[in-house]
Amino acid sequence: MTVKDLESKLNLKALNEATDTEVLGAFISDMLSDVMAGAKAGNAWVTVQTHKNTIAAANLVDVPAIIVVRGKKVPEDTLKMAERVGVTVFTTELDSFQVAVKLFEAGLKPTT
Repeated sequence: MTVKDLESKLNLKALNEATDTEVLGAFISDMLSDVMAGAKAGNAWVTVQTHKNTIAAANLVDVPAIIVVRGKKVPEDTLKMAERVGVTVFTTELDSFQVAVKLFEAGLKPTT
């Protein structure tokens, strides 16, 4: 599945350009240190965090997409940084659990 596929399969809203980068799994956490220590390259990251440091953490571990849950607004400076490093940012009104279920149903597995 690609980042673009996430948009349609999970009914997400892309806040910047969705890429054809392959998504290999999912990681759910609101702590950046968890992502830096536990996410794997190719994971989609599900979080409520919206500040610029999320993009830095995603870029560090090669996360191609961040799914911001619960309708959180993403600041423009975060989106500009995401665009610069090639990380797609999605938003949804769903909560983390609902997104996790949809990711699993779409065939993605959690990082272990």
